[in-house]
Amino acid sequence: MSQTPSAKPTAAELDLLQVLWRLGPADAKAVHEALLPERPEATYATVLRQLQVMHGKGLLSRDESQRPQLYAPVHAQDKLQQSLMKDFIAKAFAGSGKALVLAALKNHVSAKERAEIRQLLGGTGDKA
Repeated sequence: MSQTPSAKPTAAELDLLQVLWRLGPADAKAVHEALLPERPEATYATVLRQLQVMHGKGLLSRDESQRPQLYAPVHAQDKLQQSLMKDFIAKAFAGSGKALVLAALKNHVSAKERAEIRQLLGGTGDKA
């Protein structure tokens, strides 16, 4: 897999990447079928067109040696997520990972999740 992703996927493209990370290399029909439970309005033609656009942007590779063609993510899931997170932290939190974590803990984490995080960090205090 390649180094740092250069093209940033849209929300719709991230949906398709999630499907492909889960399935592995797949043709447009398999991607469409796997996407339907989450996005029932998605048509086969739209999925195929989006896969082609993503290939053009360098987000997907395409195996043209067989029919139907198989699409696969160019970047590993963790690499792309790290790149997107780095950009997000830089833009939304002035580059501060601490500010991101504090915002998440303050507004988006349940009490149960806080306890799990506390356990992961090795702390037993009441503050999170």
